[in-house]
Amino acid sequence: MKFNCRESRVESRKPVRIEQTMFCPRLSTFGSRPARRAFTLIEIMVAIAIFSIVIVAIYSTWTLILRASQVGQNTAARAQRQRIALRTLEDSLTCVQSFQASMKYYSFIVQNGDEPILSYTARLPDVFPRNGKFGGFNLRRLVFTVEPGPGSEKDLVLRQNPVLMDMDRDEQQTPLVLARDVKKFTIECWDINTMDWVDEWDDTNSVPKLVRISLVVGGNAAPEVAVTRDIAIPSITLPSAVQIGH
Repeated sequence: MKFNCRESRVESRKPVRIEQTMFCPRLSTFGSRPARRAFTLIEIMVAIAIFSIVIVAIYSTWTLILRASQVGQNTAARAQRQRIALRTLEDSLTCVQSFQASMKYYSFIVQNGDEPILSYTARLPDVFPRNGKFGGFNLRRLVFTVEPGPGSEKDLVLRQNPVLMDMDRDEQQTPLVLARDVKKFTIECWDINTMDWVDEWDDTNSVPKLVRISLVVGGNAAPEVAVTRDIAIPSITLPSAVQIGH
């Protein structure tokens, strides 16, 4: 009897052990989470390098856009100043006045070279630059010169004073700047005797019939802009006999 009982106990325990051995792997299989794969150091470094290249490309493109925009604005500003300078010259040359009996105040002076000068007397319109400074004195002496600017550039400047009056200190020290970065400013007059353009006007007691103005601005970092304009002068020098009244 005892022997049989032991066998039954042994037999009754075996299934329990089998169930535990079969059930435990299932718990470990369904209960555990799969391991996640992280980025390696090399992958992170490659990503940072690609990102840096993209940022540099964007910055370079933006810098080129800004430079192109600045060059375009500077070129447009130079062209505008050039048009204003030529318009100022044209408005004054068409109003030139000359009296043979008073050539001290009405001489027509042309000088080219490294320090070009164009000087004459004109009865200027009310819209002429700095007209308000001189009040009702529209008959003024004009002097156009090319002088060194703030840097290494050269500027086309204008000084003016009423006839029979000296030029004040303010006008001498702070002339009106018509154009900056002037590379070339030449004046040519049409000589009716030689029927050709001359760069010197020796007959200061008379006024040329036609004047050619050439102005070149720019250079260095900006492109050069050249403009040439022929201006007809409708005035003539009034003879002394007519001025005196004989």
